[in-house]
Amino acid sequence: MLAAMAGLPLAAAGAGVASAATATADWRALIPQAQALGGGDMSWFGFRIYRATLWSASRPFDATQPFALQLSYYRSISRERLVRTSIDEIRRLSPAPVAAATLTRWEALLDTAFIDVAEGDELTGVYLPGKGMRLYDRQRLLAELDDETLARAFFDIWLNPDSRDRKLRQRLMGSAP
Repeated sequence: MLAAMAGLPLAAAGAGVASAATATADWRALIPQAQALGGGDMSWFGFRIYRATLWSASRPFDATQPFALQLSYYRSISRERLVRTSIDEIRRLSPAPVAAATLTRWEALLDTAFIDVAEGDELTGVYLPGKGMRLYDRQRLLAELDDETLARAFFDIWLNPDSRDRKLRQRLMGSAP
C-alpha cells in the first residue's frame, strides 16, 4: 500500500460530497478533546511514505466515536494512485464482497475528490459517526463525504485488524508492537 489518503477538493453537492466554500477550518473543533493516541511511519519496500497519527477523545480507542487520522507525507503521490490504492484496500479488507456498482460509485467520488499530494503535505480525515467524513489540508476544509459506509471502509485501511501494516495499526492505537 503506497498510500491511501489524500485531501478531497470540494465537488458538486448531490454526488455524496457536500459542497461548501473552501475556508479556513480546524478539524480539532469537531473533536475538541482529541489527543494523539499513537502514530508511526508507513513504509513500502523500505521507502517512507507518510507519518500517521490517530487522534481521539476516547482512550482506549473507540471507533464508534469521532476520530481523526492525520497523514504527513514524505513523498509525492498522484491522485490516481491514491484512488486506486484506496479502492483496492477497501475491496481487500471488506468482510463480504462489495457490489461492483458501489465500488464504482466510491471510486468516482474519490477520483473527483482526491488531489495529488507532495512531500510535506499534511492531510487529516475526520470520521463522523452517522454522517461520514471530512477531509482537511492542514487547517483548510477540503471536502465532506456524506457516506458513512465509505467512511468506515476508508478508515479501515488503517484500523482494520487485517490492515497491510498491522504494526502501524497497533502503534496508531497506542499499543506499540
